[in-house]
Amino acid sequence: MEHTDDILELFIRRGAVAYDGEGVSQLQHAWQCGRLAAQAHASAELQLACWLHDLGHLSSIFAGTPTLRGIDDQHELTGARLIEPLFGPAVADPVALHVAAKRYLVATRPRYAQILSMDSRRSLLLQGGPMSPLEASNFISHPLSGDALRLRAWDECAKLTEWVPTSVESALTELASLMDEVRSQVT
Repeated sequence: MEHTDDILELFIRRGAVAYDGEGVSQLQHAWQCGRLAAQAHASAELQLACWLHDLGHLSSIFAGTPTLRGIDDQHELTGARLIEPLFGPAVADPVALHVAAKRYLVATRPRYAQILSMDSRRSLLLQGGPMSPLEASNFISHPLSGDALRLRAWDECAKLTEWVPTSVESALTELASLMDEVRSQVT
């Protein structure tokens, strides 16, 4: 990704793709996650991380739902690599860590696994399962682990079929404005 327009183009081309078993599209999920962060008065960087946390799915070479074929597409790392040059580590690191946050929460809060969707449960196994105590200690010591945990909480809640943006255009205008705001702080 060289420009924020490339991100908008990905959402235009692939944002209507639905998550398997979730009942929401990629764009709807991203918008909801970003909205939840905004409602919680998260920083602009964390709001943008919420919007872009699954960008790796949109840019994936794998069609459909890779977990159904036993594939971990490592979307968190792909997405973080794509957005880090544009928005810096305050956006990219929570994206890179949001899968680790799920693994951490399952390891440290056993009931957390019960709230995961079927696809999140499938992907959890492919992503290494619950963290070991050493992995959990290393994760929580990362300076942006708190942001990753907040992102993860909103990620799980951002799957409401009835909560939709006014239009695709309005959602993308919101995203473009937020990207411009964060870019102005980075450059």
